[in-house]
Amino acid sequence: MKTILLGVSGSISAYKAADLTNQLTKLGYQVDVVMTKSSTEFITPLTIQSLSHRLVHTDVMDEPDPAKINHIELAKRADLFLVAPASANTIGKLANGIADDLLSTVALALLPETKKLIAPAMNTYMYQNPIVQRNLTTLKEVGYEEIQPREALLACGDYGRGALANIPEIVERTMNLLKE
Repeated sequence: MKTILLGVSGSISAYKAADLTNQLTKLGYQVDVVMTKSSTEFITPLTIQSLSHRLVHTDVMDEPDPAKINHIELAKRADLFLVAPASANTIGKLANGIADDLLSTVALALLPETKKLIAPAMNTYMYQNPIVQRNLTTLKEVGYEEIQPREALLACGDYGRGALANIPEIVERTMNLLKE
């Protein structure tokens, strides 16, 4: 059974992680979920846990098994690391090697052969910002594949590219990458 390590960061699109988790679990994948503190303000870990049937991880200092270092074990188990939604903040951390929460710490501990997908979700002006684009380029240079956001009417009322890609597209890209 393939293991997907799903990172959920603080975006209004975090609620879509429930559907994503549910669909990937029903397809037979083991889905381990790491949520940033900000993401838990949008959707509860219990919701995700109920759909993944697995413990949801939120704190780098929480060690459920004292014999193992949680962020290292999560990273080692992952066949694929998927960050959806990926906020501008999380993209910046990942691109610059900042490890100040569980999601960013796990990302640094991934094995070199782990496949990596990132699905940004943010305001269109944030997404278009040269700094965010540079950070995405940096991530692509180290093996991440981007699932580009959609053009849509965003939660803030702006229209443009920034909405999380549709869940079926994320699932399809995930499955295709795991087949390679």
